[in-house]
Amino acid sequence: MKNEFFDSILIFLRGLFMGTADIIPGVSGGTIALITGIYERLVHGIGKINFKFVKPLIKGDFSEFKTMFLKEIDFQLFIPLFLGIALAMLTLSKVIGFLLDYYTAYTFAFFLGLILASSYVLYTHLVKISPKIIMISIIGFVIAFIFVGLNPIATNHTLPVLFFSGMIAICAMILPGISGAFILVLLGQYKYMLNVLNTLSIVEIITFCLGALIGILGFSKLLDYLLKHYKEATLTFLIGVMLGTLRTPYNEIANNIDGSNLVSVIICLALIIIGFIIIFVVEKKFNYVNN
Repeated sequence: MKNEFFDSILIFLRGLFMGTADIIPGVSGGTIALITGIYERLVHGIGKINFKFVKPLIKGDFSEFKTMFLKEIDFQLFIPLFLGIALAMLTLSKVIGFLLDYYTAYTFAFFLGLILASSYVLYTHLVKISPKIIMISIIGFVIAFIFVGLNPIATNHTLPVLFFSGMIAICAMILPGISGAFILVLLGQYKYMLNVLNTLSIVEIITFCLGALIGILGFSKLLDYLLKHYKEATLTFLIGVMLGTLRTPYNEIANNIDGSNLVSVIICLALIIIGFIIIFVVEKKFNYVNN
């Protein structure tokens, strides 16, 4: 019982880290899940939800419904994880917004260190490095590098748009290296959704979450299949994607710092190093083993 409680606390902490990452453009909650050793369980847990428990519920067989419901959904994972994600998003959205507005270069310098270290840590867990692996990684890098260079789309904030934005963004949030928040930036919904969280606009939040739920249920099945049958290639591609997305924090640092100001440059370098070190500490703490 004590071990189960401790495991729930660790999963909750992972949720806090993931929720924090998910509201930051250029940083992926999927990356945090991957380096803390929970990624495959999360993808598999979501992917195996097929709603077969609905059939006995309709028939009135509540005993069978309960059995199938508890078997199909990994509550020991989802409850503490999503509580952590929700708490981080609700409490840190204002803080992140403030840091991005007033300390843009320093904030993204820290994020750059996180992403760079995450990529390196995952590379160390690959079984072998081959020309094929390098090529797959390069393809992921090029795709991500081009993608994050796209300009944001000017859109409205109607409920249907928020619904589909949730569907698209959640697919990125679960992918290491691809930022769901950045997808929202491209869709022109990021600042609006930050304001929605800060003001607790229930209708908009529910609409976005419904879209995210539908998107993640479908996309996680594809990811689960790829990780089961093409694990090495899939992880290698995702590492390339993570490196490609470094274009975002690099550009933000370059555009928001005075290169002639030595103090600012030193602070940025120090934050990159701090972010890099934190990933190694987190990776060691959660004993990530990707074999």
